[in-house]
Amino acid sequence: MDSTFSFLGLVILVVELVGVYSAVHAILFTRTSQGAIAWAFPLVLFPFAAVPLYWVFGGKKFEGYVCARREGELRLKHITEELSQYSEEFTSGLEHPVDDLKVVEKLAALPFTKHNQVELLVDGPDTFAAIFEGIQSAQDYILIQFFIIHDDEIGRELQKHLLAKLKAGVRVYFLYDGIGCYKLPNEYLRLLIDAGAKVSSFRNSTGWRTRFQLNFRNHRKIVLVDGRSAYVGGHNVGDEYMGRSQRFGHWRDTHVKLTGPAVQCVQLSFLEDWYCATHEAPKLVWEPQSAADGDKDTIVIASGPADELETCSLFFVQAIHSARRRLWITSPYFVPDAQVIAALQLAALRGVDVRILLPEKPDHLLVYLSGFSFVEETEPAGVKFYRYQPGFLHQKVILVDDQFAAVGTANLDNRSFRLNFELTIATLDKDFAAEVAAMLETDFANSRLTGADELRARPWWFKVAVQVSRLMAPVQ
Repeated sequence: MDSTFSFLGLVILVVELVGVYSAVHAILFTRTSQGAIAWAFPLVLFPFAAVPLYWVFGGKKFEGYVCARREGELRLKHITEELSQYSEEFTSGLEHPVDDLKVVEKLAALPFTKHNQVELLVDGPDTFAAIFEGIQSAQDYILIQFFIIHDDEIGRELQKHLLAKLKAGVRVYFLYDGIGCYKLPNEYLRLLIDAGAKVSSFRNSTGWRTRFQLNFRNHRKIVLVDGRSAYVGGHNVGDEYMGRSQRFGHWRDTHVKLTGPAVQCVQLSFLEDWYCATHEAPKLVWEPQSAADGDKDTIVIASGPADELETCSLFFVQAIHSARRRLWITSPYFVPDAQVIAALQLAALRGVDVRILLPEKPDHLLVYLSGFSFVEETEPAGVKFYRYQPGFLHQKVILVDDQFAAVGTANLDNRSFRLNFELTIATLDKDFAAEVAAMLETDFANSRLTGADELRARPWWFKVAVQVSRLMAPVQ
């Protein structure tokens, strides 16, 4: 009996010591002070539960990707050198009054390129019609990357188009997020593999150090054809994105079709992800080509938890600070950090028309609840909030003044800022900005103005749930 108690005491002591070590690690390395506090206390007080959760969800950097990137810098150097040969011909020279956007170039580690065409694709039917048309036109290769793929009607339609191109001799590289696609049956992938497609999960090459880094996700959605056209935006592959969900009904989302030199920049993002997953670099087209009637200055911003800086949140902060007249943002989630909150408040205080469009219906309860507290914090400065009514709003769009607009995969939340690999297509063009403005004006017309009064009118238990959810924001 004494030996049993001694053994249990030793186990408890070891776990407590591991908890203390983990708490110190969290204080030193967690992304934010809020996150450090949120982790440190449970690690010391409840180590049996908190220690495994911390080492699964508490990582600051996706180390497996960092290591692959370092290795890839050597193996893929010839590709970046080849791409740089064409940089002067296609690089856009930004001049006053938009010199602020040179900061975005430094964040992206890529320049604005000229001679691009960017086409808005509004909602699922138009988006997938364009994607399938692009796939049907493929002569050499197709790159596919999605966070979520379902084996449903639209998922099988995508598969059918890819199988047809594989039969015609077109190469297909198919990359999916292992967590986002956890429901995707092996048979779906097996059909593609047997037809000759190269298929990989984004997470299948991580080693023992990173095997439990489950909180990092590859949230990018890319279809790229022959190095000549790319499709990027908010849509995953699922019937709900086509508006076929009984729960959500109409699904409001936005994609873009991109042609021109910026396509090679999207391709570079895919190649880096593919190399991380497979340690292989397929032969792709790297010589840029001007788009027909392409006159848009465009930059591709790839961000993620392997970046030296927090690229995604810094992009949002810079875009907000650059606004002088109008700042319209749409996102399904509103869980900003302190820097973004301050930037939004300052923009509204200097007279900018700051509007944030959010969904009426929640799809993730914790994120939905915590968003109420951030509305309460930013509304007094003059930030206006709208709730989209006809269905579920999932688009990720930002419009600054009359000439800068961005469409991509990044949400206005901590997960996109620090945990997800994201991709944003930003365009400096008055005509494109006008198209985005018209699209968003329709969305605002289908929305209702809301505010902090809604939270104050809720029962006490709802307010408690909002504050508890906000405390969990660092890991949402």
